[in-house]
Amino acid sequence: MDKALTTTTFELHGYQVVKQLGLIRGIVVRSRSVFGTIGGMLHTLVGGNITLFTELCERTREEAFEMMISHAEELGANAVIGVRYDATELMGGVTEVLCYGTAVVVSPRK
Repeated sequence: MDKALTTTTFELHGYQVVKQLGLIRGIVVRSRSVFGTIGGMLHTLVGGNITLFTELCERTREEAFEMMISHAEELGANAVIGVRYDATELMGGVTEVLCYGTAVVVSPRK
């Protein structure tokens, strides 16, 4: 699937939805390592962007996105509309990241 055909909107400019395949999702549950937690805590002492956590969040969201794309492809979709992210802390240091949207088949507008 061309990732340019994923969007947070409910339409793709220049394309029309010809078939809606349903809700799809990618879910990742991630915990911080002891070393990452200590490193992040030390970084809070000096302030600024805590890059250890930023990188962890970015990798986790990317993994959830890729899982969502795989789910869409399994259904035969060539696009995903209405893409959203959600995160829930399940317990201290353990977070679920969910990426979801609607799998669709689109074709170029004439």
